[in-house]
Amino acid sequence: MTRDKESTMRSFAYTVIVTVGIVIQSSDENEFTVDLSKRGLTHIPRDLPSQTEVLDMSQNNVSELHLSDMSLISRLKVLRLSHNRIQCLDFSVFRFNQDLEYLDLSHNQLKKLSCHAIQSLQHLDLSFNDFDSLPICKEFGNLTQLNFLGLSTSKLQQLDLLPVSHLHVDSILLDLQGYSMKGNETGSLQIFNTKKLHFVFHPNDLFSVLVNISVNMIECLQLTNIKLNDDNCQVLINFLSEPLIRGPNLLNLTLDHVETTWKCLVRVFQSLWSKPIEYLNIYNLTVVERIDEEEFTYSKTSLKALKIEHITNRVFLFSQTALYTVFSEMNIMMLTISEAPLIHMLCPQAPSMFKFLNFTHNVFTDSIFQNCSTLGRLETLILQKNELKELFKVGLMTKDMQSLEILDVSWNSLNYDRYDGICTWAQSIVMLNLSSNILTESVFRCLPPRVKVLDLHSNRIRSIPRDVNNLEALQVLNVASNFLTNLPGCGAFSSLSALIIDYNSISSPSVDFFQSCQNIRSVKAGNNPFQCTCELREFVQRMGQVSREVVEDWPGSYQCDYPESFKGTALKDFHMSQLSCNTTLLIVTIVVIVLVLGSTTVMLCIYFDVLWYLRMMCHWTQTRQRARNTPLAELQRNLQFHAFISYSEHDSAWVKNELVPCLEKENIRICLHERNFVPGKSIIENIINCIEKSYKSIFVLSPNFVQSEWCHYELYFAHHNLFHEGSDNLILILLEPIPQNNIPSKYHKLKALMTQRTYLEWPKEKSKHGLFWANITAAFHMKLTLVNENDAET
Repeated sequence: MTRDKESTMRSFAYTVIVTVGIVIQSSDENEFTVDLSKRGLTHIPRDLPSQTEVLDMSQNNVSELHLSDMSLISRLKVLRLSHNRIQCLDFSVFRFNQDLEYLDLSHNQLKKLSCHAIQSLQHLDLSFNDFDSLPICKEFGNLTQLNFLGLSTSKLQQLDLLPVSHLHVDSILLDLQGYSMKGNETGSLQIFNTKKLHFVFHPNDLFSVLVNISVNMIECLQLTNIKLNDDNCQVLINFLSEPLIRGPNLLNLTLDHVETTWKCLVRVFQSLWSKPIEYLNIYNLTVVERIDEEEFTYSKTSLKALKIEHITNRVFLFSQTALYTVFSEMNIMMLTISEAPLIHMLCPQAPSMFKFLNFTHNVFTDSIFQNCSTLGRLETLILQKNELKELFKVGLMTKDMQSLEILDVSWNSLNYDRYDGICTWAQSIVMLNLSSNILTESVFRCLPPRVKVLDLHSNRIRSIPRDVNNLEALQVLNVASNFLTNLPGCGAFSSLSALIIDYNSISSPSVDFFQSCQNIRSVKAGNNPFQCTCELREFVQRMGQVSREVVEDWPGSYQCDYPESFKGTALKDFHMSQLSCNTTLLIVTIVVIVLVLGSTTVMLCIYFDVLWYLRMMCHWTQTRQRARNTPLAELQRNLQFHAFISYSEHDSAWVKNELVPCLEKENIRICLHERNFVPGKSIIENIINCIEKSYKSIFVLSPNFVQSEWCHYELYFAHHNLFHEGSDNLILILLEPIPQNNIPSKYHKLKALMTQRTYLEWPKEKSKHGLFWANITAAFHMKLTLVNENDAET
């Protein structure tokens, strides 16, 4: 395989697999590098760090160097002083810079040198100065490590380079912009051991060199600023013939900034066709005057590759066929014509030797190479930045290119809007670049069946169809910078090993991708607007488990875009618990917690008897509220007592020892039957009178109370008085629990009262007695004016 093809495949694969655009790598800046370029300085500063190794003083106003300037930076290895105003230089100023390897003094005003050997020098550039003759000192013969030497002169003499003839300098640059035929004699300049030789001529003068140049081992020759017309065209041909004859190792010829006629250009081609040169490169070519048909003999040639980049055509009316025919019929393997105003290229008339064609940045349309059956050996075709529009026609263009493996049609305006899915491609295509077009997801219906590397970045693809057929061989897919919203599955891409899908619209990628793509070896999915929600949690966990060699740019390019609280957070730092993301688990957890809390609360309530306290507090509140809402005048009719107490004789001990003392201590006047019943009156009459003369009626309930007939009467009259008067005068105290089934059915009023009214339970614990008495006394917190018993009788 040829070098250009290998280079193209490496470059193309790198672009597809790694990234899109220009990648710049730079070493970390440190204290040993000092950049003082473009500062307007007139001298080297004295306060530079002594450990400085790299110093850039280019594009300043330095006019001279002093020993004192350089001695302070003795560790210097690289010194750039190009584009200054230095006129003379004594190399002894570098006597203390024994480590100096790179010295650039180009583009100054140097006319005179005083030499001193700097044995460590590897790169010495004295080009583009004002020397009259080549500035070669005998001391330069000691520069045994020198691999680049740049010189300038206005005269060439045979033995100018004799002092360095024994050195093996890889590259020599000769600036001949000041060279003129006046004062120069015909002779020869011998250039001995060098591999690369570069001549720079004056850009505005017609090419003319009297001195013959002979070389021994030259491999690459470059000529810059070649201005030709039909008359002096032979001068260049003669100039090239001498080193080519003397130096059979010359394989690479480069012409840069060439202005010529079409006729002269063809003559140069013809003269080189029989020479041993293999690679011819022409950069910045300007064609002038006219373009006519020229005869060209395509004899057997050693030339493998012709590259012409950046053509300016100053001829506006000419035969297109005259131009295209010369190139289309060339019997070489590689042809590159880029950045030229070519609108077409002819199909070779006979089977062609072309294996590599590059027509980047032209104006080719879909008609290029249609029905062309003579490019059967073509392996690489590059048509970047042209005017191609229909993908279907691009496929037809390749149908007879049986050896085509690499096709690059990026940076066009390609689209595909057919729905029959019928596309014709060369079966041999394995690398296809369709990036930077206007293709949509329909492109997956029109692809070469054996393609292995597919570049579709910077298009308008919104999804990848699941029913893609005939792409089982695809190994590398680049769909970066599109509008995809999810990672594709590998059902249709069973051999996929590398996927580039960054800079899309993927917010919640599915983890199914890793299950579907078992053969994946490289994924680049960063710089997407990830939504850091529960849907992303499993994907992040899987990404963290995958090797960094598989996930490109992890974790730097993977960040949350939504919600705002997580924006800018690296996915590796995004965490959400399984509980918050699993609805079923969350519900079960909440139910369990509620049950546990409920059970705990019930147990605590039972343990601390909270319900009893709540009932007592509620009763106290209601009592105080009723007391406030009852008019005082209505209460003070003929009241003689605060309370009448009804109880069973069996409970009299508790009443006399606990209840009565507590109430009377609060100045509550109590009515008891044994001390306040009027003798001579019937019991029922006494009961009624006591109830009517009392503000409240207190009933001490217990199983003994249920068995007392008189207690039942007292309760009956008190209840009757409640409804008759419309007041709330009953206080029920449950001294001991009374089971409902123990209450006789005739005591239906007692059952009803215990069901409808709140009663106070006498607590056994002493700690609760205080709240119990507070509830009792709360019913009497009202200023009542009681009538004395004697006054009432009178």
